[in-house]
Amino acid sequence: MDHITFLVAVVIVTALAFDFTNGFHDTANAMATSIATGALAPRTAVLISGVLNVVGAFLSTEVAKTISGGIVDDTLVTPGMIFAGLVGAILWNLLTWLVGLPSSSSHALFGGLIGAVWVGAGSHGVNFDKVVEKVLVPAVASPVVAGVAALLATYLAYRLTDRARKESVTKGFRVGQIASASLVSLAHGTNDAQKTMGVITLTLISAGALGHDAGPPLWVIASAGLAIGLGTYLGGWRIIRTMGKGLTEIQSPQGFAAETASTTVILTSAHLGFALSTTQVASGSILGAGLGRRLAEVRWGVAGRMAVAWVITLPAAALVGGLAAAVVQNGGDLGTAVVALVGAALATGIVALSRRNPVHAHNVNDTHEVTLRTEPPAKVGAAA
Repeated sequence: MDHITFLVAVVIVTALAFDFTNGFHDTANAMATSIATGALAPRTAVLISGVLNVVGAFLSTEVAKTISGGIVDDTLVTPGMIFAGLVGAILWNLLTWLVGLPSSSSHALFGGLIGAVWVGAGSHGVNFDKVVEKVLVPAVASPVVAGVAALLATYLAYRLTDRARKESVTKGFRVGQIASASLVSLAHGTNDAQKTMGVITLTLISAGALGHDAGPPLWVIASAGLAIGLGTYLGGWRIIRTMGKGLTEIQSPQGFAAETASTTVILTSAHLGFALSTTQVASGSILGAGLGRRLAEVRWGVAGRMAVAWVITLPAAALVGGLAAAVVQNGGDLGTAVVALVGAALATGIVALSRRNPVHAHNVNDTHEVTLRTEPPAKVGAAA
């Protein structure tokens, strides 16, 4: 424990804070379609998702190893760089949550780390070949693969049930959605919780507490799983609204098809160590499910805004992470304190803004738009 300095402890806490934001930011990936179709009540959905995210965290560590010893050179990384990268990732997560945009928490994390290490150690501190292989290629391919799979599955689902009673079809697929949405939650824990495990492991390696090829210790796995599970349970209702109601009209066969496609892609990538974005996979699946049902409305404007967010997430988080790293690098402990205080102030301001137009379990299915008021409502409810 001699290697666990105050700065290392701060970085670990900050990493778990990111994991928490990852949980509520990505709840929609698993449960948005089930909530939209009525297969699960909102509170029940996020409880199931939270528990299964914790379970999924214990199933694999391949993605964690990709982060702790893959995209950056762990011999050049310092805890201060990691802290700066996490600040960039957390702020981007909160900003996109505020406007209800399902951007990638994973790419926010990668961008923050890349920007911070680039500024702190130089461009040779980033393994760009691994970034392309493990991050960028899956980012392009995964939503396309998931979308095509969901499109075909949706088309087959409607063709196979076109002569059955609509009520029976709806009821049957809603039951199926309980299982498929649960599997997405399990897969999300397997993939996304590992990213925080990888960051904490990288921090411990940089501090000399672990060897360079070490995997995450059990306490790291457990704490990362619990943090993402708690965040998931609290529910990112603003993004659930966009995913469930914003992209397309979702019926239960489409929801089942989308969730099944997402699970398959996420679990396959986790097994191969690809740190893909579960948000992009789930969004691609939902869009594919919309295209697979004849006469379904697909809201291309919403899809376009999401695509823009996907493109700018990594560089935007890298910019914030790089700026934070410059302050930490030049300011030492004082610089670290300044970054922490500024980050906390900005996070508090974003949460305060969200309370002007709260989205919660009771109104998540009301409309597909997430708007921001310039004035607070007469009576403020619970925001999420």
